[in-house]
Amino acid sequence: MSTVNSRKKVKDLYFDLVRRFPLRPIRSDKELDEAVQMVDSLLDRRDLAPEEEDYLEVLGDLIERYESEAHPMPPLSDAEMLRHLIEAKGVFRTELSGATGIADSTISEILKGKRSLNRNHIGKLARYFNVSPDVFAF
Repeated sequence: MSTVNSRKKVKDLYFDLVRRFPLRPIRSDKELDEAVQMVDSLLDRRDLAPEEEDYLEVLGDLIERYESEAHPMPPLSDAEMLRHLIEAKGVFRTELSGATGIADSTISEILKGKRSLNRNHIGKLARYFNVSPDVFAF
């Protein structure tokens, strides 16, 4: 296949996606549903061409922007965020205490909402869970 034909095929693949669902700001929940269906149809496939991956990335950004503006999530408390991270990693409180050097009783009080995280705790937890310190509310 010639280089010109190859480029045309790639270009056609991308523009076929744009014709199915144009890349423009999402302005309603109906458009959001359609965008999510488009994403699902691409994610159901195993091997995406680079042009399809680019399209998917941009569409994902548009979805994220709309959702954060139209349906913002309230910030999580220290306890809720810590509980989520512990569950996601599948660790026990005692393991977390040993790995971070934060007393088990302190972790328990934070999880019960009786105590807030301080900067030292946040730094240790962020390193342990490999997340940005910004995930914890200040």
